[in-house]
Amino acid sequence: MGCFDRPRRVVVVGAGLGGTATAIRFLQFAREPLEIVLLERRSEYRNAGVAYHRVGNHWHHVFNIQAGRMSAFRENVDDFVLWANHEADRSGWPPEWSEFEFTESGPAPRRIYQDYLACRLAEAASEALPGVRLIEADGEAVDVEVVTNHVHVAVENSAGRVVLEADHAILATGLETRFPAFATGVLGHPAFVRHPYSESGLERILGVRPDAVVAIVGTLLTAYDQAALLLRRGHAGTIHMISRSGLTLRTYPPDHQHRVITLPPPQLRDDSYEGREHLVRCFQAEWERACAAVAREYPEVPPVVISERVSKSWEPHLPEILGRIPSFDLQALLDRYGSLLATLRVCAVAYTTEIVDAAMAGDAQVVRTVGRVDDIHGTESGTLVLSVSGPAPVRTIEADLVISNFGRESDYERVDSTLWANLLRNKIACSHRRTGRGVEVDDCGRLLGPAGGPSGPISVVGSPREGDEIVRNGRTGAFTFNLAAIKNHSVTVAATVLRQIESCYDGGVDGIDVPGQKVEKSIMLEVRRMVTRRRADRQQLTARLEGSLQLVLPENGAPPLTHRALRAAVNAAATTRLTDLSVTPRDLRSQLGLERPDEVDHRTTVPTREIGK
Repeated sequence: MGCFDRPRRVVVVGAGLGGTATAIRFLQFAREPLEIVLLERRSEYRNAGVAYHRVGNHWHHVFNIQAGRMSAFRENVDDFVLWANHEADRSGWPPEWSEFEFTESGPAPRRIYQDYLACRLAEAASEALPGVRLIEADGEAVDVEVVTNHVHVAVENSAGRVVLEADHAILATGLETRFPAFATGVLGHPAFVRHPYSESGLERILGVRPDAVVAIVGTLLTAYDQAALLLRRGHAGTIHMISRSGLTLRTYPPDHQHRVITLPPPQLRDDSYEGREHLVRCFQAEWERACAAVAREYPEVPPVVISERVSKSWEPHLPEILGRIPSFDLQALLDRYGSLLATLRVCAVAYTTEIVDAAMAGDAQVVRTVGRVDDIHGTESGTLVLSVSGPAPVRTIEADLVISNFGRESDYERVDSTLWANLLRNKIACSHRRTGRGVEVDDCGRLLGPAGGPSGPISVVGSPREGDEIVRNGRTGAFTFNLAAIKNHSVTVAATVLRQIESCYDGGVDGIDVPGQKVEKSIMLEVRRMVTRRRADRQQLTARLEGSLQLVLPENGAPPLTHRALRAAVNAAATTRLTDLSVTPRDLRSQLGLERPDEVDHRTTVPTREIGK
């Protein structure tokens, strides 16, 4: 039992992708009675977050990456495509998608992801072991108090303020938006759309006159989303896309498949640091050398994808390189080159990019402007005027509608969140020191305080871990929407928390090594138990796992392990294998032996319409 003579309880704050994926893993992994409270402050965001919710994403808004990379389970790469083709309820879908056959390399509308995650969450709840149950609750978490070995989560909702007592809290709060200082005077203006991925924002975009002049602040994903939406609906007016970098999205080849190649690490001469400019020059030279090597040694790689291959192959080497750079310089480099790194690391599917690029290159209906939007003010006629400064002299653009970019805020000292403000003020959390992005966590996602130690039973999933992902894993571009990292967070956090709170584990053995080849069978059985989605199959694998553990003996001279300690060590080893980012999801599945004939079928046979009945 947990604290206060109740079953163990975890509270997951945020029910977007990160929170929902983590709740699914708790439901799959838990071996003892457990209550998982999945808390969401906005009902339309449940099982979706801002990126995927239906009311803010039009059918023309598709994933920037291929449908085959959207599975909620890295070990089961085809799951989303299989669901979309065979399980999704397509009633109400528009003709463009109602008969569409989804493929690994093709597009898919973002708004259907909410149904997919909800389906997989319901399935996990129905297939959980006895005593393991999901509670989906509405409300906003505004504070977390650490009380000895548990937490009190303060929640505000329509009924008032309540406090949830829990053995662990998981913060999956998602993206934080930046205040658009350039638009302070027009935030309430009917021609200014601050939140394009909201119901009201989408309505205003769809309601604009076909010949209207539209200005979009940004030139990357948000800008392409909104420009493509307007163009597909026959918009005839000029569309301005404005950003300081002027960078645009690159397009994936039609048959693109994700791959990881091995390249030598960048050779930066020695371990010294001679300043930002010197580092950039050396890095650029190494980058050009690596791109040339890929073009020469991997001729099958399309030129547009070469930078993605190099970026991915260098990630394991970047933490050591970044460790040489003083924090002030590192933050300046990330600020200056962050957008460039994102465009080098990730492209977008042709469904979104081609129509915009064609309008940009042809009759210049889409006009790209390089510069910073300094101010927006209204006119007597109801239009808005943008003042843009940059390489060219200051210019103005008058528009009938202005759409703000997403404006992500990475500095948690500045985010508009009561929860994070309280956690920082009470020194339960601290901003990431090295990068100034996100908050400090350890390698398992546990929240760290200013003194550097865990603040208590609190873990973090998703975007608040941006700075840690940069310095620990070398993920310097496009992290916020990097599903692989978020899905791995969900696995690691759920497994780590359960090792701490379930009585079948010795929670203090995360750092020990398991004894060689004798335990290999147990580790692979634990991998299969963790990824199996049917309760009966999971119970069979648990019995086989327990039998294999009885046969594991310590190596000569090694101290004996208790059964609970061995079980925890095996689980930790299995978790490490499940979260290996050095390979693609398809290669991971093969590497884990999940393609062999004796594997347990991960797909559900329950039709979508019956889930939750």
